[in-house]
Amino acid sequence: MKLLLTNIKELLQVRENAPQKLSGEAMKELPTLKNAWVFLNNGVIEDYGTMDQMGPHQGFKTIDCSGKIVLPAWCDSHSHLVYAGNREQEFVDRIKGLSYQEIAEKGGGIVNSAKKLQETSEEELYQQSAARLEEVMSLGTGALEIKSGYGLTTEAETKMLRVAKKLAEEYPVTIKTTFLGAHAIPTEYKGDKDGYLDLICNEMLPKVANENLAEYVDIFCEEGYFSVADMERILIEGKKYNLIPKVHVNQFNSIGGIASAVKHNALSVDHLEVMTNQDIEDLKNCDTMPVALPSCSYFLSIPYAPGRKMIDAGLPLALATDYNPGSTPSGNMNFVVATACIKMRLTPEEAINAATINGAYAMGLSNTHGSITKGKAANLIITKQVPSYGYLPYAFGSNLIDTVIINGEEV
Repeated sequence: MKLLLTNIKELLQVRENAPQKLSGEAMKELPTLKNAWVFLNNGVIEDYGTMDQMGPHQGFKTIDCSGKIVLPAWCDSHSHLVYAGNREQEFVDRIKGLSYQEIAEKGGGIVNSAKKLQETSEEELYQQSAARLEEVMSLGTGALEIKSGYGLTTEAETKMLRVAKKLAEEYPVTIKTTFLGAHAIPTEYKGDKDGYLDLICNEMLPKVANENLAEYVDIFCEEGYFSVADMERILIEGKKYNLIPKVHVNQFNSIGGIASAVKHNALSVDHLEVMTNQDIEDLKNCDTMPVALPSCSYFLSIPYAPGRKMIDAGLPLALATDYNPGSTPSGNMNFVVATACIKMRLTPEEAINAATINGAYAMGLSNTHGSITKGKAANLIITKQVPSYGYLPYAFGSNLIDTVIINGEEV
């Protein structure tokens, strides 16, 4: 399909030669074109420019974007979109004063979700997840990563990943899959963490690899869950199957996981609500992308990742949703971008860069997603008529999206 967007008030993230990622001062720069057009052909961005330069195009559908802003679709590099049911009772428990850790200790949390998922058929799990995917696409997400981790048995973990793969086949959105068997210790292995790690290494990982169900391997490195030594074991084992490391780390405590993740060439380290000066130093001059999850902090009422401090220290930063049933039951990247500005003191330019180019990097999609660049995926957001792109995070409670285009098609 051929689409021509004309009279665009401002075309954001225009980069003739897009960088792989943006760090520090470079995150403050958001190149744009005013009074612009962009031509989409066969699922990719074919050309763009200003209206006074637009030549003839044949056989296309035209969309008039007068007064509207166009930007790349969001790249959500951290989600758990495939899950069963919900955990609204735990939401109420937290309001009544129980902590996330206390809820987990009494059988709630990830283990609760795992029980529901184990009891849910693959088809029902697909239907629930497809409804969530359709919603996040309508909110402007054009690429996302989906993690397992709410199964905690070999059968249930692979079921989650099969559903994620099926979603990738059935929908135009780009989906990357991550094996997160080491998300929590299941009830039957309580007091025998090493036994569960043996199951992951000896049974789950080989099955995931043999069925080609994941590209990445992840672990929740945190006090009360998995140690740095546990993380290193999982990452080393995952590399035997060519699984690229990504790590949950520093959500509640700084225990040395970041330095270890960098040593093992993790593509990303995610959460980062608690960061020491040493953690920031460990992330300098490496290829690992820090990923902040501000809507998780909002929902759990925990600290926000110190995004301002990290960018000022010269680091890159990506933003993602952490969409999951327990700590972030929302896949709305618009809210994530706004919250990063409001609570983490990112500028609109930094937040948009973090949710596009840097989000793409954190999924290994730098060459195909995250910017208005010729040859990249035709994944775009057309806003409603707005005064400026700064208005997008400013009016955080409003739906300012008019149209979403994914793979060259209006969705």
